[in-house]
Amino acid sequence: MSQQNELFKKLTAHCKEYGFIYQSSEIYDGLSAVYDYGPYGVLLKNNIKEYWWKAMVQMHENIVGLDCAIFMHPKTWVASGHVDAFNDPLIDNKDSKRRYRADQLVEGYMEKVQGKIDKEVEKARKRFGDTFDEPMFLKTNERVVKYVEEHETVRLRLADLMTRKDLEGLKNLIDALEIADPETGSRNWTEVRQFNLMFTTQLGNISGEEGKLYLRPETAQGIFVNFLNVQKTTRQKLPFGIAQIGKAFRNEIVARQFIFRMREFEQMEMQFFIRPGTEMEWYKYWKETRMKWHLALGTPAEKLRFHDHDNLAHYANAAVDIEFEFPFGFKELEGIHSRTDFDLTSHQELSGKKLQYFDPELNENYVPFVVETSIGCDRMFLAILSHALIEEAVPGSEDGENTRDVLKLHPALAPIKCAVLPLKRNEDALVEKARSIFNELKFSFPCQYDDTGSIGKLYRRQDAIGTPYCVTVDFETLENNTVTIRERDSMVQERVPVSRVEQIVGERVDMRKIFK
Repeated sequence: MSQQNELFKKLTAHCKEYGFIYQSSEIYDGLSAVYDYGPYGVLLKNNIKEYWWKAMVQMHENIVGLDCAIFMHPKTWVASGHVDAFNDPLIDNKDSKRRYRADQLVEGYMEKVQGKIDKEVEKARKRFGDTFDEPMFLKTNERVVKYVEEHETVRLRLADLMTRKDLEGLKNLIDALEIADPETGSRNWTEVRQFNLMFTTQLGNISGEEGKLYLRPETAQGIFVNFLNVQKTTRQKLPFGIAQIGKAFRNEIVARQFIFRMREFEQMEMQFFIRPGTEMEWYKYWKETRMKWHLALGTPAEKLRFHDHDNLAHYANAAVDIEFEFPFGFKELEGIHSRTDFDLTSHQELSGKKLQYFDPELNENYVPFVVETSIGCDRMFLAILSHALIEEAVPGSEDGENTRDVLKLHPALAPIKCAVLPLKRNEDALVEKARSIFNELKFSFPCQYDDTGSIGKLYRRQDAIGTPYCVTVDFETLENNTVTIRERDSMVQERVPVSRVEQIVGERVDMRKIFK
């Protein structure tokens, strides 16, 4: 197993062992691609949502919030194009009986070609050292030039086929590239078919098409149909945005890679309504703003990158992904899309209700254009854990362990901000003092009391769930009312008065520090 696979396996095991994520319905052997967030997982997820919400709504006076129902009138999804166009190309392997997305098989082939390019570049970098000129090497090395040309040819071919929804062409491309089942190596494929991703249910006791409802596949449409309601009640002028966090549901063909691709997931979306003709200006603004949001958490810049779409959605005239380097490679984390006026115009035409804005500066009515930012909360959760989980050496460990697993989460996102630990659990005076400190601190931020092991083991447990600060109550505390505060990442301890603990920890875990 590759090192990346080992890291991913370790991450998923850590999530279960320490109460971040459980398999849904596990006692019944689970439900594919559905997960439950455990005690620490729900706290971390809520902190991620809070960080996004504050960055969007609290920090912008022209962005307001909304919380729409999951069920919407079925005509909503006709207007949005989901009924006719929300499909993925499906292909089955006749030997393994496994199902795949045809486009992702081709993308996997391209990733292998890119891997060959990266390998050649790395070998050359080691050989030439500081004198290595990577751009020149990519243009002049015969083998690399061949790989680059192949990658570009396949990329353009795939984009064209997906744009034209050419299923036969997709099958021919898979055959021409001799793409095999990743699990078995078989090349015995079925034809490519379209597969609609929406879940359906029935309204009340009405059966048949007239009673059909959909579980929403995205949260954006609730914002569009409420555009005028929000604009009028908040008296907003363009440009302004509407933000929403909520559940969405997609009957994914292939839902793998843990919580990266699930059938029930949570989105954090903002639709920014603007004057037509200004969309590229705002598209650039939100690209830069959203990247800064990710970097503000301390994520290394090399783990994030922009990736422009080759195959634009039917509603977009520009689209880019912010990709994160997960243990299984660079994958989409957030999308920024210029949606033009497609959605509002479609809903206006099908509903017969005007969805226009009166611009007092131009003295005219028009349908606004929209720039969207959309990020998966679950993917953000996975990205944060992927970067934060580290195994490192512990010099002079008191408990005899030479390494520790530590979640180096940003303190503002950590599930538990502070743990209060008595040095000895069988000393009544220490326990009583520790309990009293804990009972005061819990009013200010999420904290935890623990006396179920030696102090070394208690530290390790808090490191594993990402607690940034541990307060240790010892015998000196009983003498002079001071405690030690241990910092998670450096493991440095400082002695402070009990009266200052709340202020010290509170300042260091405050989310305001990120925004300022």
